[in-house]
Parts: sequence; structure tokens; C-alpha cells
Amino acid sequence: MQTILAIETKGPGLYEFTDRAAAFVGEAGGETGLLTLFLRHTSCSLLIQENADPDVRRDLDAFFRRLVPSADDPAMAYLVHRAEGPDDMPAHIKAAMLPVSLTVPVREGRLLLGTWQGIYLFEHRRSPQRREVVLHLSR
Repeated sequence: MQTILAIETKGPGLYEFTDRAAAFVGEAGGETGLLTLFLRHTSCSLLIQENADPDVRRDLDAFFRRLVPSADDPAMAYLVHRAEGPDDMPAHIKAAMLPVSLTVPVREGRLLLGTWQGIYLFEHRRSPQRREVVLHLSR
């Protein structure tokens, strides 16, 4: 079973879509298997991360902004690829460091995530984007 989720972003940050992934798995029936999530883009990432305290999301975003600043930061003057603006190549670097696919075990039609775990799209671009995540359930 497979579907493609569209996720609208409004700029950098983590966008949780655990509920949508869980709904897809639930509709598939009470089987055991694996849910594979695959992101069809090169300037954002997927993460499984804490979903209880929003400070975790803010801190992760702040950390990666410091780690890989915008291309208009003097520390990033060496970057050549700037075709789509100063956030373009830094977004590709972040996506190269973080996963673009995830696998989550499924049992009896439920994701086997931990108590505080959620599934997130991590947007690295400044402008709003329409992102696509392929969900594939194998049994």
C-alpha cells in the first residue's frame, strides 16, 4: 500500500505529520509490517523527534541555523551554488546531513513510535514550499 502526502510549509522549521502517517497505517488494516517514508526533495529532511515540548523543535532549528548559516553570512562566502537565493545551498547541506527517508515498525495497524516521538518534515528553505512524502507500507 502506498500514498503521497503533500505538506505545505511556511518557512524553516519542523512540521509534524505523525497523525497523517498513523491514519494511513490505520486504514491499511491490522497488520504487522514496516512503514517507509521517503521525501521527494533535496532541501528539506525527515526526522523522528520529541513531540511533547515545542522548545525541542525550536532548539533543533536554531542549532542547524548556527551550524549551516545562510550563504549571505561571511562564513559561507565559499559557496558557489546560489541559484535560488542565500538559503538554497545551506538547505542542500542540511538535507545532506539529515535523513530523507525513515522506517517505522507497524504492529496491529499502529506505528510503534515511542511515547514522545513524532514524525516531522524539517523545512530548510525560507519561502513557503509544497513538499511530498511517499508513504509505503510493506507487510
